[in-house]
Amino acid sequence: MRRFRQLLVIVVLVIVAGFGINRVIQRTSANRTPTFQTIRNKVTPSKQINWRAPSEDKAYPNLKSYPHAWLDVNTSKQRVYVRSGNKVLYTMYCSTGTGKENATPHGTYYIQAERGKFFYNQNSGEGAKYWVSWKDHGIYLFHSVPTDKNGNYIESEAKQLGKTAASHGCVRLSVADAKWVYTNVPYGMKVVIH
Repeated sequence: MRRFRQLLVIVVLVIVAGFGINRVIQRTSANRTPTFQTIRNKVTPSKQINWRAPSEDKAYPNLKSYPHAWLDVNTSKQRVYVRSGNKVLYTMYCSTGTGKENATPHGTYYIQAERGKFFYNQNSGEGAKYWVSWKDHGIYLFHSVPTDKNGNYIESEAKQLGKTAASHGCVRLSVADAKWVYTNVPYGMKVVIH
């Protein structure tokens, strides 16, 4: 009987402790204290990304001041880092290729001569603005979030920017970031995709 009482006391203590922990968890969530989800949001932000605007609130870097700048595309984080050496000058939201068939190729590449203000691909039913080629001369590109054939942005696709891989192999950027890359990133700049 004595062992039964001891076991009963232990069970009661475990149950009481469980309720206490549950209340602490509920309170923590209610107070919006950082949790695993908010820490994880550095990779997949819960805040709405403005796919029309620059990714950061600061000015884009002046590439004339950084002659050895390069683009670092991280496919697992869905980010493009403008770097000078190891220093990050600017971070952009992106969406890279999905699955095996549409994966964005990993490796070291260089910005190619081909670039333009708009394209439309009849096969995929999508186009984009402000495109710059980095592989296979017009096949793999940096470009804006997708558009329809009339140049209207496809919002359902644009809302995936920075959150998940969504492209056919290209690197999608916000409209402002794509325009900056189109206007400022020079021929021959190194692009590393991993």
